[in-house]
Amino acid sequence: MNEEIYIRFFAPVTPQTVNALLQVLDQALHMRATRVHLLLSSPGGSVFHGLSVYNLLRGAPFETYTYNFGSVDSIGVVLFCAGARRFSVPHARFLLHPVQFNVQGNAQFSESQLEEHLKGLRADQENIARVVADTVGKPLAEVVREMHQRLALNPEQAREYGLVHEIRSVLIPPGATLFAINEPLNLPAPFAPPAPQA
Repeated sequence: MNEEIYIRFFAPVTPQTVNALLQVLDQALHMRATRVHLLLSSPGGSVFHGLSVYNLLRGAPFETYTYNFGSVDSIGVVLFCAGARRFSVPHARFLLHPVQFNVQGNAQFSESQLEEHLKGLRADQENIARVVADTVGKPLAEVVREMHQRLALNPEQAREYGLVHEIRSVLIPPGATLFAINEPLNLPAPFAPPAPQA
């Protein structure tokens, strides 16, 4: 079987959107797909969920191609890096920046809790930088420095950087099997514990 499927992921990286993506990837496995084309436009989101999907795609028995069809930011860049071949439309953007976490309401932290959060942020940031460094063939320290400088790249710059293999406008061939994952309308629970964001 030579089944190829296309997934349009037009959403932040959240537990809900990643769960929807995992369900489609499960279908791809059942269909014995040989290649998954992941079309991305995402402002980023949960580091935990983004790294989990990256690792799953890299270890899956199908080949993954990734595409930037708008803006791929933050942890979205990690998802993009999962592609064995990586494409971008001519009018797109990539953005890398330091990891942060959101504090809600009047949250209070002890010194040890702050240290724990800081260790977690540094570990997440190094994981993201390592994925990008391994993908583009740059030293880890250089990518970390560029993240702190909020590296923004257009498609030509991303190709020179090693992130993009090819710039093209055509994304989906006629008759392709397409799944769509969009931002959910319902908002996450307001008292969820802070999670690292990228």
